[in-house]
Amino acid sequence: MIERPPLRRRAAALATSFAVAMAVVAGSGPAAGSAGIGPGSRSAGVVGGETIAVSPRQAVAAAPAAYNPNGVALSLQLVASGFSNPLFVTGSEDGLGRLFVVEQGGRIRIVKNGAILPTPYMDISRYVSKGSEQGLLGLAFHRGFKTDPRLYIDYTDANGNTVINEYRQSRTNPNLVEGHSGRRLMTIAQPYANHNGGMLAFAPDGFLYIGMGDGGSAGDPGNRAQNLGTLLGKLLRIDINGTTGSLPYRIPSTNPYVGRTGLDQIWARGLRNPWRFSFDAATGDLWIGDVGQDSYEEVDRALAPGRGRGANYGWPALEGRHCYRPVTGCSSTGTVLPIVEYSHTEGCAVTGGYVYRGAAQPVLQGGYFFSDYCSGTIWTISAAAGSPATKVKLLDSGFNISSFGRDDKNELYVVDHTGGAIYRIVGTAR
Repeated sequence: MIERPPLRRRAAALATSFAVAMAVVAGSGPAAGSAGIGPGSRSAGVVGGETIAVSPRQAVAAAPAAYNPNGVALSLQLVASGFSNPLFVTGSEDGLGRLFVVEQGGRIRIVKNGAILPTPYMDISRYVSKGSEQGLLGLAFHRGFKTDPRLYIDYTDANGNTVINEYRQSRTNPNLVEGHSGRRLMTIAQPYANHNGGMLAFAPDGFLYIGMGDGGSAGDPGNRAQNLGTLLGKLLRIDINGTTGSLPYRIPSTNPYVGRTGLDQIWARGLRNPWRFSFDAATGDLWIGDVGQDSYEEVDRALAPGRGRGANYGWPALEGRHCYRPVTGCSSTGTVLPIVEYSHTEGCAVTGGYVYRGAAQPVLQGGYFFSDYCSGTIWTISAAAGSPATKVKLLDSGFNISSFGRDDKNELYVVDHTGGAIYRIVGTAR
């Protein structure tokens, strides 16, 4: 049976049916992150023979002794509005002070000095499918974008399949993408229109991570999330600076299934629909928000340097920390359990966020911030918390928060999907 609309758990009064393209990853398991390791306590490590260094982003401020979730008051400051179904916002780390806003319909807009530039940075509207969980879903800039201006997008094509493409920024106009520069990295068939994943992000190790949902319908009927012979229901990891055989990208030698049974691109499995994940700019830790099936939402953490290499996040056996299939008597042995979960009495679709590492708002330093698309509530926990952690409610935004974002100075933003606006997060002590 095809899953009910992605906002099946929202009140009918909410205006859109997009919601849960935002279905992300469950867990951060025993090996990945139950200990309360403080920010900045490790800088590099070896995974399978490969040294993975934490390479902080620009302007990462030194962390205070401890982040106090109960000592923060949060507000939102409007940055720009008038977007059409925005799904993501990010900086490019090139020093030009721009924000890039991804619109679901296929455009990327630039905000500069508080104004939206009239000409889109990119427009692929004619190539994008328009289902409720489909569209232009993700954007990531090369970590060396200032000197190597490549960018990567994730979208669903006219057939509903996932496409990952590489482009270059124009050499003559930095506010435009060179349309003819497109290079196809991969196409992944989608059996249903929902659970497409969509998030792209470069980790401090320099590799591109790709979130793939379980292929859709409801309850993962094909058990794709556990099947190592498909890319669906997985977190993928590739090196865009090279090729492997006929592949237009390189397979990192430390990916967990290289030389073993399983597709070489896979980094982790057992995911329902990885919508929004992020890497801590100071420590390199991986944070993932996973939209649940019917009862529970979850946030997962995988500590650097391993970042959950080879982790199994449990879906569809587990929904959060609870049995899903079978409904009783399931085993969590060998799976990664979430650092935070909440039931559908508090929302219906978790929106994973970021750890604050900016300098402008010291009171937020070391806090991880996340939300729920349906309730608009923003919560926080300490990035150094043990697992399981207790979330602290900071704000009822009243928005359908489809994403958080981070600019070149590590300041954080939220995206109001139905309201078409971008807000800056502002924190004060209380």
